Order: sequence, then structure tokens, then C-alpha cells
Amino acid sequence: MSSRTTVLRLYRRSLKLALDWAVHRYLWRGQAMYIRSLFEANKTVTEPRRQRDLIKETENLLEKWKHPDPYRPPTAPGGSKYERNLPAPILDPPPKMTL
Repeated sequence: MSSRTTVLRLYRRSLKLALDWAVHRYLWRGQAMYIRSLFEANKTVTEPRRQRDLIKETENLLEKWKHPDPYRPPTAPGGSKYERNLPAPILDPPPKMTL
């Protein structure tokens, strides 16, 4: 996997993690701008060894700040309304019996 893809995934994970900790969206927006500035500050690093170190450091930070009860949409797997009120399955009628 390229380092660009790895960094994009780390950026997205960090935004989702910040959203887990923020109570309101307007609070999260400030955190998102700060996270963006951190990623932009290291945008010009081209040395592969330094890139690996930064990626490893970011992964460690994300693991350290992982939320114990992350937000899940109610209808997503693991959500409070997952598989609630499912439509009834469509069953074939029983075969006709001849006596």
C-alpha cells in the first residue's frame, strides 16, 4: 500500500475518532481543523524513513486516544436499532395436497 493511501486512511480515522469524542458538531469542526493543520504540516516530508516514523507515531496516538464506546449509527450493525422491525420474510405458500 502506498504511503499516500495510508496517510489518507489515518486522516479519516483521526477525524472519526475526534467525532467520537466531540459532543456537538461545532466543537468537532475546530478539532478537525487542528487535525488538518497537523497533517498539512508534514505534507512535504519525502524521506521514506521519516514517513514511516510519522505514520507509526500517528497510529500509536490513534490507539491511545481510542474511545471506549465509539459512536455507531442506530441502524448500523452494533447500533441500538439494528435489525429492529424487519419486514416479514416472503414465504412461498405450502404445496397443494391431493387426497
